[in-house]
Amino acid sequence: MRTTTPHQHSPHAHGPTAHPHADAIQAQVLDLDAKVMADHVDAVIEWMPVHSAPTRIVDLGAGTGAGTFALLHAFPDAVVTAVDSSAEHLELLRDRARRDGLDDRIRTLQVDLDAADWPDLGRPDLVWASASMHHLADPDRALRTVRDALGDKGLLVVLELSGLPRFLSPDTPEGPPGLEKRCHAALEPSASARMPHRGSDWAPKLTAAGLEVAAHLALDIAIDSTENEAIGPYALAALTGLRRAGAELLPAEDLAALDELLDTTSPHSILSRSDLTLRTTRFVWAARRPDTDEADEADEADEADEADDPFSPAAEAANCERVLGSRRHGLDSTV
Repeated sequence: MRTTTPHQHSPHAHGPTAHPHADAIQAQVLDLDAKVMADHVDAVIEWMPVHSAPTRIVDLGAGTGAGTFALLHAFPDAVVTAVDSSAEHLELLRDRARRDGLDDRIRTLQVDLDAADWPDLGRPDLVWASASMHHLADPDRALRTVRDALGDKGLLVVLELSGLPRFLSPDTPEGPPGLEKRCHAALEPSASARMPHRGSDWAPKLTAAGLEVAAHLALDIAIDSTENEAIGPYALAALTGLRRAGAELLPAEDLAALDELLDTTSPHSILSRSDLTLRTTRFVWAARRPDTDEADEADEADEADEADDPFSPAAEAANCERVLGSRRHGLDSTV
């Protein structure tokens, strides 16, 4: 069952990688995430409060290109600058662009986003940053750089996740149950130390960088393996990463249970399970440089009755229904 329910309120690194093998594994995870999340990415793109169809787009932390290609298909007149620190990821992105006949609409830049100086990004109409900001040591500086680069009425869209995706039912394995929950709990301290901004509310950071939050979206996602054949391989790749990271942290019993799930020759392999469900929470913020005229109009709107306020909850709900259609179900949005 696929659900995206309201929510109040895979690792996707883009900093320097340890070695090429890590890049290859990560590329596989990124590609699987793209296959599973494609519909939701398309829904976010439809939801974005752009003033007009962007023609100059920057994808910050592009990885292997999930966002890049979704944006190119959504905006056929756009050119995308794909930025990432991984040469291997960018090469994979260029290979796909050539296969799809899109190489004339893509420019790639290998950049460490934690560097003080970035190359010239032009004056983009849209900057897309999906699961990349929380990897940065100094995201505040990066956000200020984006603010300075944005063109007139340009939009920054930040997509982030609350934590690692989950795939197993709570009673997996049969004894002792709760394996995935224990693995995540064991890895959380080290993950928080390495990525202290993961799961943050990015609205204050966007405001501090001189941007104005135009809209916010939260997606609580559940997709089971009967709906998407990539769920099993995605779970295999994700749990392989958990097994590697938890080698020195997990008890022998849990390591043995993971080994059994990861053994693709075993009848108990995770690829043989029919009860897998991807569960993940994604948050989206859209922000732009403040416009003096728009700020004055907003002040006037605050004085109006809610019935006439275009930013009232009722008006917002109607607008989201218009933009997202049937995919509106389960999206918690503030505009």
